[in-house]
Amino acid sequence: MRLTMFTDYALRVLMYAGMAGDRLITIEETAKVYGISRAHLMKVVNILTKGGYLQGVRGRSGGFRLAMPPEQINLGAVVRATEPDFALVECFATGNQCIISRCCRLPNVLNEALNSFVATLDRYTVADLMFSQNAFNRSQASETVMRGPDFLAADARS
Repeated sequence: MRLTMFTDYALRVLMYAGMAGDRLITIEETAKVYGISRAHLMKVVNILTKGGYLQGVRGRSGGFRLAMPPEQINLGAVVRATEPDFALVECFATGNQCIISRCCRLPNVLNEALNSFVATLDRYTVADLMFSQNAFNRSQASETVMRGPDFLAADARS
């Protein structure tokens, strides 16, 4: 499973806005900090504002900030609001043409896995992701580190 860039950007925007506290931040500032497209961020901020996660302030000195304390912004809810679908396999989507759909047991297993994934996100909030302003300083960035699944650690716990 892979989250869309839209959801990735949404989580990053919320983390940055959380770090800023009550200070208004702009799309331009956020795009510069992350080195990502202003156009993409405009769409993300619009959806997060409509969803009640961000508060937008119009005008010359406007911007946006969190609409509620970071402890109240649930990651599972954000992912559900920003992901277009959770169709892990063809039979989860509209227009399914798989010939074994009637008897296949794979969807049950994948639904269980998907529910576990979202349940894990439901246990965390934006506050759990926050760190200091210094982390956004590009000159202090360390070497690129690949991060991802730690299946070996999961196997060791079994």
